[in-house]
Amino acid sequence: MESLEISAKLRVYSIVEYTNDKKILIEKAKNATNSAYAPYSGYNVGAAVLLADGTIVTGSNQENAAYPSGLCAERTALFYANAQYPDIPVKAIAIAASTKGAFTQDVCTPCGSCRQVLVEVENRFEQPVEIIMYGEKHIYEADSIRSLLPLCFGKDNLEDNVK
Repeated sequence: MESLEISAKLRVYSIVEYTNDKKILIEKAKNATNSAYAPYSGYNVGAAVLLADGTIVTGSNQENAAYPSGLCAERTALFYANAQYPDIPVKAIAIAASTKGAFTQDVCTPCGSCRQVLVEVENRFEQPVEIIMYGEKHIYEADSIRSLLPLCFGKDNLEDNVK
């Protein structure tokens, strides 16, 4: 038997250590929490997507009483960006969450479905997407979604690689 160890490399920052460009992206994500529709969970999530041309697209979570019918903030923003700007690569995404009128102390991380969608975005544009996860206490940053989704399923899995 072999053993395989998988680890993630994340950078941890405080907001004062961040560049103005990244602070703007975080603020857009925080502001997007205001448009969340989260009457069931009370967990308002906002996402801000930075495109290669400097355009920033935001999205928020949209819940539904039939839970599978809702959509996360990250996918709302990414699908809008890909629909409206199909030829412009995504460079980064910032995610923030609030509950009961206050931003979460710990970072907001993307769910498994959002991570899978981010893998597809990276595959589509053949470049990594920087992930910025905001929390009042600290901010986590990863160079690629692959740091958060090791052994991910992608287009390579669908190609005939049987020899």
